[in-house]
Amino acid sequence: MRGCGTGPGSSVLTGGEALVRALAAHGTDLAFGIPGTHNLEIYRHLAPYGIRHLAPRHEQGAGYAADGYARATGRPGVAITTTGPALLNIAAAVGQAYSDSVPLLVVSPGMPLRHPRLATGMLHEMPSQTEAFRHLTAFSHRVSSVEEIGAAVARAFTLFRTQRPRPVHIEVPLDLLTAAEPAGAPRVAPPHLPVRPRPEALREAAEALRRARRPALVLGGGAHGAGAEALALAERLGAAVATTANGKGAFPESHPRALGVRLHTPAVQKWLAGSDTVLAVGTELAESDLWSAPPALTGTLIRVDIDPAQMYAVLSADIALVGEARETLRALRTLLDELPRVRDEESSTTGAAPAPVDAAALRAEADAGTAGGREGRRLPFLAAIRSVLPPGAVLTSDSTQCCYHGALPHLPVDPPGRYLHPTGFGTLGYALPAAIGAKAGAPERPVVALSGDGGFQFTVQELATAADLALPLPVVVFDNGGYGEIRDEMAARGDAPVAVDHPPLDLGALARAYGGHGARATTPAALADALRTALTVPGPTVITVPEPADHREPAHPTEETDL
Repeated sequence: MRGCGTGPGSSVLTGGEALVRALAAHGTDLAFGIPGTHNLEIYRHLAPYGIRHLAPRHEQGAGYAADGYARATGRPGVAITTTGPALLNIAAAVGQAYSDSVPLLVVSPGMPLRHPRLATGMLHEMPSQTEAFRHLTAFSHRVSSVEEIGAAVARAFTLFRTQRPRPVHIEVPLDLLTAAEPAGAPRVAPPHLPVRPRPEALREAAEALRRARRPALVLGGGAHGAGAEALALAERLGAAVATTANGKGAFPESHPRALGVRLHTPAVQKWLAGSDTVLAVGTELAESDLWSAPPALTGTLIRVDIDPAQMYAVLSADIALVGEARETLRALRTLLDELPRVRDEESSTTGAAPAPVDAAALRAEADAGTAGGREGRRLPFLAAIRSVLPPGAVLTSDSTQCCYHGALPHLPVDPPGRYLHPTGFGTLGYALPAAIGAKAGAPERPVVALSGDGGFQFTVQELATAADLALPLPVVVFDNGGYGEIRDEMAARGDAPVAVDHPPLDLGALARAYGGHGARATTPAALADALRTALTVPGPTVITVPEPADHREPAHPTEETDL
């Protein structure tokens, strides 16, 4: 059924149909959201335009699921909310997508076009949704006609395809959703066109890399899709490669030159500071990457980023390469191959070339303090997870101790595998709904969520959504009896613990209540067995790994919100 007798080929459409038509024209095949009184005109048109829908139990879960879908598939995630509280519910997920440069489109109704400035007490009324979201997104666009809807959606997808991808909010006033007006021809964003740096900047960077005796590569989230080029360049330069949390999986962590996610360790920071040339690709080199202020670099910093503003953020670039990672690294490799090797020239006159950094020794030095305590106890469990997962698996994680102290540095991932982590903004409850979105977008890939008991309970209701999906979805929860990170920070301050200890909870029984499965693993072998089973049975399986409640770790250096 279609409103006002309109259809996909009609030029007179309701605002709801014009919105759905524009999404379909840009290849949207799946949307996440919750129907509400004010957005029903959007929902009535989804199926006729071939857009599937998945309904999380909370709008925050819808945002994280759309985020996980986008990161796992490389396509923009779309979330639908209704007005007022529903839109505000998704705000934390939008903030995370902004921090991590994720293409997320949130569409919502808004107050009618001529709604008075003075409050009238209308359902879900708030002073301005667009003003609220203008500070969370790349842009928040309130349309003023049905015809403008197509242009607003095309504007969003143009940003996703040509600029640093960040979330966008489009608001359609309530009266426009149901009004039938001329919509014009469908508007489609231009095709993707690679952004390339200036040739003179590329030559300058290639020359700096050619002469580097102690080169370093740092890959961030912007390096995904350029892994092969980064690998070729690292081998050409003999450089060790570190990744940020968002860059995990862009470079094979099994490679002998890989340092993994260890930028927060003193050993790797010393290596970075002592490198004569640092090539930073798609990363802010921010506090959330380093867990501290960035080290003072002694060498030349070459930045590669699609966002020109990043050339002056945190550490200013000595050589700025504004462009896409794949195109830029490929061009650098070509230029390097055309130039004579300085090391060969030196070796012919001195008899020796500089020795490359021993990445294995540097990894061992960085990990020297992880053998004991809770972090050391996690290592066999993480190894068990790694032993079960096939290539191409997607892991999602939370801003919890078992993830940033454990899985990020100690659970290696090689392409085409992916590891999705909420960096920077540091939201909690990300892992489960992001895994749902990843699995919905790529059902053929194994997906596993990792979390702690505190972070997991922020979005635990999404177990019901995972059960609806009816696809295998293991959820591994390391249970330390509450908010372990904040508990440790309190102890480090000499404070008595307050509101950080949770009474024991049977998470497996909770999973079964939601229509899933539950297991408990007290040994690595038991975890491996439970994970193998969970990857074959429909629906979510919560695998609880209990941790000793009497052990307290040193506090995380910077992220106060982590649990």
